[in-house]
Amino acid sequence: MEMTYYDHGTAAERWERARMFFDARDYAAAARILAGLVEEVPEQVGPRLLLARSYYHSAQLHRAEEELRTLVELDPVEHYARMMLGRTLERQGRHEEAKSHLRIASAFAGDFEQM
Repeated sequence: MEMTYYDHGTAAERWERARMFFDARDYAAAARILAGLVEEVPEQVGPRLLLARSYYHSAQLHRAEEELRTLVELDPVEHYARMMLGRTLERQGRHEEAKSHLRIASAFAGDFEQM
């Protein structure tokens, strides 16, 4: 397999490059880098969460949902992943399904008013 710019460097260098693309709002480029990192370290929450956010912001909602569901399985109390999953489902018009994730995220964040 041929190495591309997105695959080049150590995991730490690729993480920083992905964050730079994300911060520059080039979410598709960030996702290309992060997908490789997630494949290498599937148990780490940080790269997978940023990958899900990159997918969300680049309107790749089904991919975002897939990553967020994996995150919720890996870390059921990760409230930001729950909130993002709820928002992703809402963007797909799946409001009823989103409600439970948004309630759980609110509870984990200590925001009981919305419940």
